[in-house]
Amino acid sequence: MSAPTLQVSCVQLPWAKTLEYNLERTLHYIRLAAAEGSRVVLFPETNLTGYYFPYVINLAPEAVQDALARTCAAAARHHLWVIAGSLKKTADRFLNLAHVISPDGVIVHEYAKVHRAGRDEQKYCRGGDKLSLFEIDGILCTLVICRDGRHPELYRIPAMAGAQILFHPSCSSDEVEAVIWKRVSGRAQQPVGPNSKIFHCVANTVGQSPDGKQTSSGMSFIREPSGMPLAEAGWYQEEMITAVLDLERADRSYVLDSLRDPPFLRAYWEQMITAMRARAPIKPE
Repeated sequence: MSAPTLQVSCVQLPWAKTLEYNLERTLHYIRLAAAEGSRVVLFPETNLTGYYFPYVINLAPEAVQDALARTCAAAARHHLWVIAGSLKKTADRFLNLAHVISPDGVIVHEYAKVHRAGRDEQKYCRGGDKLSLFEIDGILCTLVICRDGRHPELYRIPAMAGAQILFHPSCSSDEVEAVIWKRVSGRAQQPVGPNSKIFHCVANTVGQSPDGKQTSSGMSFIREPSGMPLAEAGWYQEEMITAVLDLERADRSYVLDSLRDPPFLRAYWEQMITAMRARAPIKPE
């Protein structure tokens, strides 16, 4: 019997557009990913609401919920998995959420960004309090959002529990000089395969803020467990990239080595895995 495979598409979109624009492009790329035969389509961080806080904080929660409902309906209509993002207003600030939507159009898992980035996000959002572990067609997966990727424990513990794919929606927006530096230093999103041996799928943003003071680094990618790129996007343009993942290659050998050695840490890793599994189904509120 051949090893399982999974075709994944990652969409690169502008980060500071209106809810209406974002929804239209989201629905467009759901259709396109389905037409290309993908089973999963990953969108950038907060792709529905956008990440431009002067605009987002004035959005009506009902409008955001309607956009999410229409995204769920599109997932069901085209029968594929969709991972979309939004900023959700709560009684205590906003949550930066990733929504895992099944081919039945049901949100089966949600993850709230743990490590906030940037002045506006620090001001308006609070961090989540769980790690991500969920299944896509029987394949264990995990999620981090943007800066979370700089904190390896957030995806390595789920990988110890069996996750073979890291989905990484991102919006690496910053001042122009900082973005250029991120590009040349490789700091926007660092491949996780070389410290975990799992697949890494990144959907990042492009474009400028309305005031022209910030931009985003682009460079979305799909990398196999060695760190080798299977597909890469450009720096500036909206686009979709697609790759087929051979799950046999995601053997998680590096995290399993960490789980075994040194022996004195083994019991602590196992305790964290148990705690992570218990919290993973909790809905961020």
